[in-house]
Amino acid sequence: MGTSEEEIDRLLGKLTPRARALLPGGATTWRTRAEPAVGLRELVMSDGPAGVRGEAWDERNTSVLLPSASALAATWDEELVERLGGLLAAEARRKGVDVLLAPTLNLHRTPLGGRHFECLSEDPELTGRIGAALVRGVQACGIAATAKHYVANDSETDRLTIDVHVGERALREVYLAPFEAAVAAGVRLVMTGYNAVNGTTLTASDLLTDPLKSEWGFDGVVVSDWGAVRDTVGPARAGLDLAMPGPGGPWGEGLARAVADGDVPEAAVDDKVRRLLRLAAWLGALGGRDSPPAPSPARPRRVRALVRRAVAAGAVLLANRDVLPLDPDRLRTVAVIGAHAASTRTQGGGSAGVFPQDEVSVLDGVRAALGGGARVVHCPGPRPDGPAPPLDRDACADPRSGLPGVLLRMLDADGRELYAERRDSGRLLEPRLVPGAHTVEVGARLRPGTGGRWTLGVAGFGRMSLLLDGHPLLEGDFPPPTDDPAVVHVNPPAQYATADLAAGGSVLLVARRELAPGTGRATVVSAAPPAPDAAAALAGAARAAG
Repeated sequence: MGTSEEEIDRLLGKLTPRARALLPGGATTWRTRAEPAVGLRELVMSDGPAGVRGEAWDERNTSVLLPSASALAATWDEELVERLGGLLAAEARRKGVDVLLAPTLNLHRTPLGGRHFECLSEDPELTGRIGAALVRGVQACGIAATAKHYVANDSETDRLTIDVHVGERALREVYLAPFEAAVAAGVRLVMTGYNAVNGTTLTASDLLTDPLKSEWGFDGVVVSDWGAVRDTVGPARAGLDLAMPGPGGPWGEGLARAVADGDVPEAAVDDKVRRLLRLAAWLGALGGRDSPPAPSPARPRRVRALVRRAVAAGAVLLANRDVLPLDPDRLRTVAVIGAHAASTRTQGGGSAGVFPQDEVSVLDGVRAALGGGARVVHCPGPRPDGPAPPLDRDACADPRSGLPGVLLRMLDADGRELYAERRDSGRLLEPRLVPGAHTVEVGARLRPGTGGRWTLGVAGFGRMSLLLDGHPLLEGDFPPPTDDPAVVHVNPPAQYATADLAAGGSVLLVARRELAPGTGRATVVSAAPPAPDAAAALAGAARAAG
């Protein structure tokens, strides 16, 4: 962390022009390039902000789950949020992560934003102060924070191509203000959005230089959102410093050729590499130095207490007409209404999703709070709209071992098994790939608790099939309709079929997806029982409420 600018210049001088041009391109999905000539190791990045997922998107690699960013801003408590930043840093250390891709400083500017659960608030002052507190907490423990997504990236509709037209005053006082606060707090990275502002895509925008680097004096790394760099020369001549992910893409070899051809000045690349070396030095990843030792992990009880305090601090009771708190000693029957009470949505998901260490549903929480003193009646009511849920360990068993979960297999082009393992969930976003893998297969023995017409599905891209007891339910080729990485790699649409299943029976469900370039790695197998009659379910909920 004490490497001087003179030492960084000396190390820069040891690299050939080609080596310098290769460094600003990512090495893998989550890692930057190493350069042994200067003792630079790879830097590991991880998504946030609700937790630290790490490199592997694996339900067995659990994470501490924080309240949504909007709930953190609703605390109005900078000291508490700073402590939560320290908790995220400890999680990063535990998972071998150097750079946390958080906080998200975009604003709640429309109720149709689509990603507001990652954002702090609609107010630039509150967003700036809470975001800066999180930055301080994370970086005080030697983990680099990332302010994202610079700038005016407030809509998911057409998010890869949307052009935000905004006047200078609104841009300064509203959209840029939270990022200025993060820079003042010492944030080490700023991530560009996919969008354009006033006609120029952010990865090639002058806003990366002015005000970010010139006026504000930001001396860290400007990193692209994943897959946001579509061109070699424009972003290279602008203020972008690191194009993720890798390998491949417009940078890497493309940038090396552009420098050799004179299309990108060597001085522009040198500035990018100097910033990367400066970040690596701060992280202890330069010159053969090891990262700072990991702090002792916090005791689980203390972690739960801190997160619980944050949840309570972010909750606001708008009205209480002499109803709360309920007196457990006077209650006889409590009705809990809604399907989500039993299967509670605890996070927004998408690229910010993590697999939490533990979850308590609203229904279980009410039962625990009442301590068995009152009868708790759950009435799901009509089924909420939405996709069928992924298979989980409560719904099925691995057909080979009989243990709860699913069987994941990797097959070669002839259908021979190359690798197999039991997984807890049918939602497989980054399964382990082995040399020669041609097809990923997910098998599960489903034991329906409810008879009737079930909905069964498989999500992903490429050639897929779904079989029930060996009989095909669906088969086809489903190419990605978009190059949006969030869709391709995280949340592909499902293809559905229906089948009549008997309660108490046992059926074998097998989904297969051929692996092909450009089709992502996400495979999701889902099942939903027959939906109850909506009118009858609503009437039952009304009776329970009465």
